[in-house]
Amino acid sequence: MNAPLKTDDEQVEFLMARLGREARKAAHTLSLASTGTKNHALRAAAAAIRANSEKIRAANALDFAAAKARGVAGSFLDRLALDAGRIEAMARGVEEIAALPDPVGRVLARFERPNGLLIERVSTPLGVIGIIYESRPAVTADAGALCLKAGNAAILRGGSESLRSTEAIHECLVAGLKAAGLPEAAITRVPTADRAAVGEMLAGLDGNIDIIVPRGGKSLVARVQAEARVPVFAHLEGLVHVYIHADADLGKAERIVLNAKLRRTGVCGAAETLLVDRACAATHLAPLVKMLLDAGCAVRGDAETCAVDSRVTPASAEDWTTEYLDAIIAVRVIDDIDHAIEHIELYGSHHTDCIVTENEEAAARFLNEVDSAIVIHNASTQFADGGEFGFGAEIGIATGRMHARGPVGLEQLTSFKYRLYGNGQIRP
Repeated sequence: MNAPLKTDDEQVEFLMARLGREARKAAHTLSLASTGTKNHALRAAAAAIRANSEKIRAANALDFAAAKARGVAGSFLDRLALDAGRIEAMARGVEEIAALPDPVGRVLARFERPNGLLIERVSTPLGVIGIIYESRPAVTADAGALCLKAGNAAILRGGSESLRSTEAIHECLVAGLKAAGLPEAAITRVPTADRAAVGEMLAGLDGNIDIIVPRGGKSLVARVQAEARVPVFAHLEGLVHVYIHADADLGKAERIVLNAKLRRTGVCGAAETLLVDRACAATHLAPLVKMLLDAGCAVRGDAETCAVDSRVTPASAEDWTTEYLDAIIAVRVIDDIDHAIEHIELYGSHHTDCIVTENEEAAARFLNEVDSAIVIHNASTQFADGGEFGFGAEIGIATGRMHARGPVGLEQLTSFKYRLYGNGQIRP
């Protein structure tokens, strides 16, 4: 008698359980791999990305066309798109990760107890990391490479909208693993767009996933944080502020605000709210607002902001809590630095916030008192990026307060263990 056919959910459950077991086995191999072996895999993967640039672009063109036909937002399309420059940057990022010091096996602390017992704290891989992401196919290379260098196996679940691009990039990573003699399961791609696969990952794959990292919209991250049965590195959204202090240089403020908002509107470090100190509003507000409007950015402002340019639309209460990821910014005049910090604490998401000022005392206070993962003085918020921090790349930016905060790079993808060296000591 034939066995009954499995349902779709049962098939996904079976597939994901197998991927989890294979990743756990690969993680053990990776934890023992030498720095040279890991670097060889990464450099070979970077070479494969370059050699397959046209294949990756062709796959991405199909994803892009399908997404555009569905009428998705321009900011979404920007995150999805891969051109020759972005593919080269992806390959270069993998090489930069190879060039970084190996984070595994570092002796973080060493001390001796009065009884002669020597204790060391040593960095170790986390194990198996599940990465769930939407629209950003380049995350495939960044996440896979970072996990590999830190000795972790990765299970990558890209969004359905980038399925072809993700597959093409993943093939290059696998080519690198093969070249170095490492198991292919060290970087696994979930080969189905079925949403049930996400549920299986959040459940932990029978204990085979140690950490989940979501990269995507608010609904995805909220679901992961609500349902995950394993620890999560995540942020809900990037409600990023730029505060123009009373002592801000106008030229510097204009350059910073323009870049922070419009360099790439779809990244989580893009500015979403501009706060202008009342003490400099007479000289700074109108030029900043005009600059943004002339550059094609919609401005939603409070009454004082609306008064400086007829193109400004009135802001609603919702605008102070909206991550636009688009060419839109909310602008508000605030009384002083106290009210700026208060506004950021009330409406912000603890991601990235910036002060523009020539007053070092005010800058120091802002950097000390604003409780965000990244706080910036006189520079664009778009530096909120692991590559710009010298991490080679990042898996994401964490806004929690446990273990990892800010860009999650190599160091944040390790844990530690204690090694004790004795000479026959026993505990009385």
